[in-house]
Amino acid sequence: MAEPEASSAAANGGGRLRNAFGGVLSAFTLLLIGVLAFSIRLFSVIKYESVIHEFDPYFNFRVTQFLSKNGIYEFWNWFDDRTWYPLGRVIGGTVYPGLTLTAGTIWWLLNSLNIPLSVETVCVFTAPIFSANASWATYLLTKEAKGTGAGLMAAAILAMVPSYISRSVAGSYDNEAVAIFALIFTFYLYVKTLNTGSLFYATLNALSYFYMVCSWGGYTFIINLIPMHVLLCIVTGRYSSRLYIAYAPLVILGTLLAALVPVVGFNAVMTSEHFASFLVFIILHVVALVYYIKGLLTPRLFKVAMTLVISVGLAVCFAVVAVLVALVASSPTKGWSGRSLSLLDPTYASKYIPIIASVSEHQPPTWPSYFMDINVLAFLIPAGIISCFLPLSDASSFMVLYLVTAVYFSGVMVRLMLVLAPAACILSGIALSEVFGVLTRSLKFQLSKLFDDSSSAVPASGDSSTERATNSTKSENGNEKSETAPKEKPSKKNRKKEKEMAESVPVKPNKKEKRLLVLPFELSIMGILLLIVLGGFYVVHCVWAAAEAYSAPSIVLTSRSRDGLHVFDDFREAYAWLSHNTDVDDKVASWWDYGYQTTAMANRTVIVDNNTWNNTHIATVGTAMSSPEKAAWEIFNSLDVKYVLVVFGGLVGYPSDDINKFLWMVRIGGGVFPHIKEPDYLRDGQYRVDAQATPTMLNCLMYKLCYYRFVETDGKGFDRVRGYEIGKKHFKLTHFEEVFTTHHWMVRIYKLKPQKNRVRGKLKKLKSGAKSSSTLAAGRKNPWQ
Repeated sequence: MAEPEASSAAANGGGRLRNAFGGVLSAFTLLLIGVLAFSIRLFSVIKYESVIHEFDPYFNFRVTQFLSKNGIYEFWNWFDDRTWYPLGRVIGGTVYPGLTLTAGTIWWLLNSLNIPLSVETVCVFTAPIFSANASWATYLLTKEAKGTGAGLMAAAILAMVPSYISRSVAGSYDNEAVAIFALIFTFYLYVKTLNTGSLFYATLNALSYFYMVCSWGGYTFIINLIPMHVLLCIVTGRYSSRLYIAYAPLVILGTLLAALVPVVGFNAVMTSEHFASFLVFIILHVVALVYYIKGLLTPRLFKVAMTLVISVGLAVCFAVVAVLVALVASSPTKGWSGRSLSLLDPTYASKYIPIIASVSEHQPPTWPSYFMDINVLAFLIPAGIISCFLPLSDASSFMVLYLVTAVYFSGVMVRLMLVLAPAACILSGIALSEVFGVLTRSLKFQLSKLFDDSSSAVPASGDSSTERATNSTKSENGNEKSETAPKEKPSKKNRKKEKEMAESVPVKPNKKEKRLLVLPFELSIMGILLLIVLGGFYVVHCVWAAAEAYSAPSIVLTSRSRDGLHVFDDFREAYAWLSHNTDVDDKVASWWDYGYQTTAMANRTVIVDNNTWNNTHIATVGTAMSSPEKAAWEIFNSLDVKYVLVVFGGLVGYPSDDINKFLWMVRIGGGVFPHIKEPDYLRDGQYRVDAQATPTMLNCLMYKLCYYRFVETDGKGFDRVRGYEIGKKHFKLTHFEEVFTTHHWMVRIYKLKPQKNRVRGKLKKLKSGAKSSSTLAAGRKNPWQ
């Protein structure tokens, strides 16, 4: 008896040591994954410089500067008079504060520890830091569904996936930098609560959801996906108390916390995006009541009670639906925001809200976009789905539902490829973990079998070292004992034992099923090598995407030619000129794309910016750009505009210039001011800037400001972006004057000429006498029409 006890103690000790070593190895691997996620996003700093990227991040940077300088209370009450002149903007009530508060807190902590980093440096590196956090959250989420191996694989894949890198490189200081981490961590806490039924994790889940609400408007994806999963569990008969604990506190506490965010407020209970969560909340309580009553009553009384509950439940549901229908019917958009309607109906924005359709990241993606952003993961996802069904659990069903909804939304809007990336990484990590498990187990089994065959002369006592012996069950050991026993005529007691053993024999088919997963040695080697090569291709693609495709800041452009590398720093050159050569109170008009950068880098007041909250104001600027020079001057003068900024890429071949965006200005302006008609700017349905362009196009302000003196560059006026010689080459400006053009002609700034002085007593002859003056007074045109 002593020997088995000693062997079992040694086995327990070895198991503890193996588990401890596995935990240390997993922690070290996670640390390396975090370092990888952080370092792969530093190409933008290494190749270029530590600078804020894109457009929206400049506003976030400006707000963070204000927060760190003036404090939290001033931030909540900040009225910004340098944007949307003359309306202004209440920053504290119109911004998602999660990113700003996070970066401000990091800056405050570092300075408290006497680490004197600037606010800009903290903002630049916030996204890489939270990408490491997102990788660790992915590990936790996948581990809850399929174990540690799948979690480590999914975390490593997410650390490098190009779709996430595009929004989290160093300098990409946008809301998604912290929101993706909050999204994944909220899902992890929900699944953790599903698996444990812990109210502690349910409370943490509500707090994590609150952080997501503070960080990004995409929080509505969470508050609709989780109710869908709860409803799926109820319909498929998987209701449990753990499901109730995971969902009910999230709806109650999460909604109350979400209403505390000023930009959300009562929208958390008044808009259609949140109604699904409340409806599922009611259904969940009805189901919980049914299960509770069923446990108390006899089957006969339960039928009577069910009739009563269903009757009352239907009455309550009809009343709730009537109230919701009344609330929804009172809204012209049926209680949905424009962006939400664009997701449900992809044609909605192009029909009714051109300002949403004009944004490039709101366009549907192409098939190459999927291969660019998730690469080989697209081929691993189906295998991951199959693995989730073997076996199906609440956690794995949530992963599949997450993937399906993310695939749909990413197909509607290319920006939401970012939401698809975590789901693709999780499913791919599960698939790779399962495949590696089968291949390595097969390899281990075949190697052990090979060694056993080489020592076949030795008695079979060494079988305990093989995989077959280590995986043998207790019932099989019992069968071996019965086979080695002397063959005697069984007694009644022995026959009973043999009958019990015979009933335990069906365990063997499971063993055979496991052996079916054992592949030949050569096939296992080839499979492992193939997966290593596939992973190598994925790593190379991700590094290339991080270094070349997504690291270049839009504020500084580069191109390579035979002469070497060319740097185009025209944007900062133009903003620096505005900052040093104009008065502090001067107003600058441009298309809304450049509003945030103008305010942050030039510190000048703008008419519109990237917030796009007032469609009429943006339509006014679009109307001015689409109008003839004199009418445009009157519109800008009525807004106290002194300078007009346009972006032109015809000389260097920069395609994202204002001429390519001009038709959106026409559409947005025509949506508010009907005298602007898109067909007037098209020749036979084609948008042209050459000699075949329409007179309306050739005489509009945008055309003149972009192509003024352009013929002087090469003598022909050849536009490298459109591939044409411009139609109107030699013209003069009557109401605007050029004050600055950058080195590569990418940014051009014009000043409104002052209105001519009226000289009393020197009127012309009666050709324009009293009669004409009265006509002018009565017939002066409204510049807005």
